[in-house]
Amino acid sequence: MMDKVMDKVLISDPFIVEKHHANKPLYAALVPDEIFKGSHFERRFVTPFGSAWEKLATQVAIAYHGHCKQGASVEGTIGDESLRRIQEVLNKLEHSVRGKKKIRPNWEKELTYIKAGGGNPVPISITCDILINSKRTNATYAFELKAPLPNSDQTKVSKEKMFKLLAMNEHIVTNAYYALVYNPYGKHKTDYAWSFPQRWFDMVNDEVVLIGDEFWDLVGGPGAYQSFIDEINKLGISYKERIYREFLGIEPPMGFENNTLR
Repeated sequence: MMDKVMDKVLISDPFIVEKHHANKPLYAALVPDEIFKGSHFERRFVTPFGSAWEKLATQVAIAYHGHCKQGASVEGTIGDESLRRIQEVLNKLEHSVRGKKKIRPNWEKELTYIKAGGGNPVPISITCDILINSKRTNATYAFELKAPLPNSDQTKVSKEKMFKLLAMNEHIVTNAYYALVYNPYGKHKTDYAWSFPQRWFDMVNDEVVLIGDEFWDLVGGPGAYQSFIDEINKLGISYKERIYREFLGIEPPMGFENNTLR
C-alpha cells in the first residue's frame, strides 16, 4: 500500500507547482507551496489507508486461524421482542432520564436481557468488519474494528450489530467483539481515556471490548501485537526517509526516526 502511494505521488500524480499556481493563484499568493505539497500527499495517503486496519487484520487472521473475510455478511433470524429490547437498551444508554441515576453500560447484563426476549423470528443480515472462522478453535469470531478514537454514533451502531449477531436464533457467531487497533493513551486498558465509546461500553470491564494487544493477539496469536508494532516501525523509518528526500526534497531532520508506534 505504501509503495502504491509513493508511486502515485512521485510518478503518476506528482505535485506540480505550475499547475497549483494556475489552478489556485490566490492560495499560491498567500501560502507557501510546501503546505499544499504536503496536503497533496496526505489526500493520496489517507484514502487507500482508510481500510488498512481491516486488510491487515484479515491477513493476520488468515495466517493464524486459517480463514477470515473482510466485510462478511451474517444472515439469520431474531425474535421481534429481542429486537425491541435491543432498541430499549440502546435508548436507555443514549437518553438519561431526569431525576434518575444515569445508566451505565453492562454488556453481560444487557445481552442476557436481550436474548431472553425471543418472539416471532424476523430475518436479518449483519455485515461484519471482519469475520473469522477459526480452524484452530472451530469458533466464529465477529469484529467491529475501529481506529482508537471512534465517535459516539459509530460505537452505537457497532454495539447494535454485536447484539444482533449474538441474539440470532441460529447461533452462527460464537463471540462478537468491539476492537480498537491500538491504545493511544498507554499500554493498559485502564489507561484508555477517550470518552465517546464509554457511553456505550464499559471500556475496562466489558469482555467484548478489545484494545491493542488483546485484539491482535486474538486474531494473530500470542506476540502478534508486538510483531506488528516492530514491523510498522521498521517500515516507518524507511518510508519517512524516502518521503523527506524524494517527495519533499529535503534531508530528514535529526531524530525523525524517534516518532514510532508503541
